[in-house]
Amino acid sequence: MSASNKAAILTKAEQMCRENGAKLTVKRKNVLSVLLDANKPLSAYEIVDLYRDTYKETLAPMSVYRMLDVLSEQSLVHKLSSENKYLACAHITCDHEHQVPQFLICKSCGKVAEIGIQASVIDALNASIEQAEFQLVNTQIELQCLCKDCA
Repeated sequence: MSASNKAAILTKAEQMCRENGAKLTVKRKNVLSVLLDANKPLSAYEIVDLYRDTYKETLAPMSVYRMLDVLSEQSLVHKLSSENKYLACAHITCDHEHQVPQFLICKSCGKVAEIGIQASVIDALNASIEQAEFQLVNTQIELQCLCKDCA
């Protein structure tokens, strides 16, 4: 990722936080930066290690989890539940209404693609779920795939 692209993403992230009444503190911004620099989703402990290497400062894993919670609440970071790892949202600088995120996870190399899923698909899933007398709690979809390089 180019430095100018990363700077634009971080500027937009600060703006989004301000508009939502949240603060993008220096440490939260640095955690987001670590995720932006990563080419794969990271666990909180991997973030701790990369943060220490990059910023020469040690963060407690629980602090990183709290920062990730805030970043997630601001839609800047997504948690992959199936992997227990985190990645920066691929659409931070987009100005359009976002669709429900769907994550394609390569089972071989771990690369992840974030794509939007149409509301009509979620509506159809929700109808099926309700018909089975269940209630949809989370619309995030994670699909195990093979990327073109690994296929």
